[in-house]
Amino acid sequence: MSGNRDKLGIGERFLMLGLPANEYVELRDGRHYYVPGTRIGLDVLIYAFRRGKTPEAILQAYPSIGSLAKVYGAIAFILEHPQAIESYLQDQVALWKKFREEHPIPDEMLERFRRTQEELTRRSA
Repeated sequence: MSGNRDKLGIGERFLMLGLPANEYVELRDGRHYYVPGTRIGLDVLIYAFRRGKTPEAILQAYPSIGSLAKVYGAIAFILEHPQAIESYLQDQVALWKKFREEHPIPDEMLERFRRTQEELTRRSA
């Protein structure tokens, strides 16, 4: 199975596990899970929940989710599929790494960011 896993594309490994989308989680582009009717990725909810945010706090931070029931439904999906969720997060990290490699931040932008951080630090001190 691991040989086949290496041949599969990012996202396909998650789908291979047979995780169905439901009324609380939808699949887009064959590889990204979202809260239906929003632009909020499942990974956003996963990380917020793992940082200890309550469902109420998650809804407050992302009101476009629409209801507490949707937050609880997405969390239930996450908790019911822990191994698949870990695989999905690994794939999302790999996608982000690939994107950053293909689209590096220009040095002048990084320098402006560093200067802004220093200025904000001075102001708050």
